[in-house]
Amino acid sequence: MSSTLPPSGGPEYLEVGGGAPLPPSETSSGRGGRRLLVGGVVAAALVAGGGAAWALTSFFSSGPQAAEVLPATTVGYASIDLDPSGSQKIEAVRMLRKFPSFREDVGLDTDDDVRKAIWDELGAEDECPDISYADDVEPWLGDRFAMAAVDTGGGTPVPVGVLQVTDEDAADEGLQRLRDCGSGGVVSDPASGGWVISDGWAIIAEDEKTAQQVVDATDDGTLADDETYQEWMDEVGDAGIASAYVAPAAGAFMADGLQGMTGLVPPEATDLGSEADRALRDFQGLAMTVRFSDGALEMEMAGDPGLTVESLYSSDRGADMAQTLPDSTAIAVGAGFEDGWVRDVVDQVASMVGGDADELLAEAGAGTGLDLPDDVETLVGDSFALSVDSDFDPDELLSVGDTSSIPVAAKIQGDPEGVESVLDKLRSQIPPPDGEALIPSESDGDVTVVGLSSDYNSEVLGNGGLGDSDVFRNAVREADQASAVLFVNFDAGNGWVEDMVDDGDPGSVDDVAVLQGFGMSLWGTDGAAHAVLRLTTDD
Repeated sequence: MSSTLPPSGGPEYLEVGGGAPLPPSETSSGRGGRRLLVGGVVAAALVAGGGAAWALTSFFSSGPQAAEVLPATTVGYASIDLDPSGSQKIEAVRMLRKFPSFREDVGLDTDDDVRKAIWDELGAEDECPDISYADDVEPWLGDRFAMAAVDTGGGTPVPVGVLQVTDEDAADEGLQRLRDCGSGGVVSDPASGGWVISDGWAIIAEDEKTAQQVVDATDDGTLADDETYQEWMDEVGDAGIASAYVAPAAGAFMADGLQGMTGLVPPEATDLGSEADRALRDFQGLAMTVRFSDGALEMEMAGDPGLTVESLYSSDRGADMAQTLPDSTAIAVGAGFEDGWVRDVVDQVASMVGGDADELLAEAGAGTGLDLPDDVETLVGDSFALSVDSDFDPDELLSVGDTSSIPVAAKIQGDPEGVESVLDKLRSQIPPPDGEALIPSESDGDVTVVGLSSDYNSEVLGNGGLGDSDVFRNAVREADQASAVLFVNFDAGNGWVEDMVDDGDPGSVDDVAVLQGFGMSLWGTDGAAHAVLRLTTDD
């Protein structure tokens, strides 16, 4: 599609076919006029759409990352992005400015220089008064930083720093001044440290030769192009303000390091060492990201489960009972279990310590009076939750005396008769005070509640609707697939969190009042373990 500009400043026509201009219409209200109008609207829409697409791409893009200038032989990587996508910056400032102390002490806005704020907090100019951020640092310092451990073929990964720079000549001069000052801002020892600046990045190592080796290694591929890196980063979802990655090769380096530690028994000498060594050498990698999202700060991780027993993270019933707790619950812990999980755990422990699983179970059973492993699986059921009410007073639990009013209880979905049978075994070993059951319990259908307070047990036994609360749904968004969850409700009760904060620091009380909830979800998929931690705030 092209256009022609007629002489004398006449109207511009869209061309079709062989490049001939559309003829002007006889009347502006005729069919030709409508064609021209439609054509103009389409052209405007294409231009506006292209501009909008560019604007959206710029807004949601976070720009080049340090992983693009590190080699694929990087075994460990952690980066910070002080200029993430526009949406991340808005989310970050919106959340952080809710805290009074942040508004007063930091006062950042969306268009403020975060680098300057960090520089001021570090007090770098106090240690290096001859260096000015505005004159010596700001003109060349970029927004992205990373630390990495890179395998350069020397047998041990070397530490590397990566700085994004906007002016390479100014960066070289600035780094020299920082090194000579020895402030610790870039290199702590003024007598050491070298760098190579290339393509808008400064690669900093213990000397320039090492830095150049890191740069040269990217010829064989970068970390950003590594398939394993891409797979794990995809597992943790959208990028945020920080990310980290540990490559599979890190496991072998760690195993070799453990073997070489003075006084450590070699892995081949014990089953425990052999199992740990094997797990490290079979390590498949992991990744992590930290981001702001919908008024929350969240960290998501995904990686090789290592020695974790699969039956401990393969259930999706971790939140089943937790979601039915009372909405006055301050702290909730939930877990789901697959059949045979106790035996799986004991088998693994036995393989590590070189013992026999049946003997370990028999010894534990003799000490507790339980029939293991069946009684443990019966006692926790298919889904288990521990509830601590917002009225809970830690001093009551620690004091000697009546504990029947302490609002702490376990809620179990399973076989009520089986649970009671196991409880009776435990009760028989604990002398009841005043003839009353030390461990009161109550059942309804396939649900049993066990706790210190009969009144609180009755409250927990019903469907309290915790999972329907906005706080829970916001903090534990992965509840439907989680094998285990942790939930803290800062808004439960009458300011139970504020009461725990030092009264002598009203600023802390005000900051805590902003918090809404905290959630952690654990689950597993296709040989990968996942975790999300989320801290939410009030609107």
